[in-house]
Order: sequence, then structure tokens, then C-alpha cells
Amino acid sequence: MVRTPLTPFERERGERLGALLRQARGERSMVQIAAAAGLSAETLRKIETGRAPMPAFFTVAALAGALGLSLDELVRLCAPVGEGVAGRLSA
Repeated sequence: MVRTPLTPFERERGERLGALLRQARGERSMVQIAAAAGLSAETLRKIETGRAPMPAFFTVAALAGALGLSLDELVRLCAPVGEGVAGRLSA
């Protein structure tokens, strides 16, 4: 199966997600957070560095839970400046 190339928007959103997760993780180790979310540390590393810019919903939900983040807040913070949720959903 060949994947469609990511758009610049998708890459940018993945980078913002990674930065938010790194910031929320703070001083805690990748191994600690990944284990709490039921993921491998390598998966978390890929997400945080933008190498996996479109993780599955349940992966993001597990990370949000392990970090004490709200999914609503993650969506808001990952949105481009000036673009609302409705605009992203219609894309």
C-alpha cells in the first residue's frame, strides 16, 4: 500500500504535536511516559521529533492521558494560528 504524501499542513501539525508532547513531558523520561501510555519509547520519539506526524487517534489519546492533557486542548494548540476547528474538519 502506497501512502499519499503528507501536505505541508500535516507536517506542520505533526511538528506542533511533537513539541507540545515534549513540553508536557518535561523532566519525565520518554521511557516512563511511553510505558504509561502503552507505547514503545521509539514510537514516542518518532512522534516528538515529527518523524511520525500523523499518529493514530488512540495513540494520541493514550499519550494525552499519560501526560494529563485534554484532547480538546491538544486539538486547539495544534491548529494553525487563525484557523478554527471547523476549517480543519472541512479540509
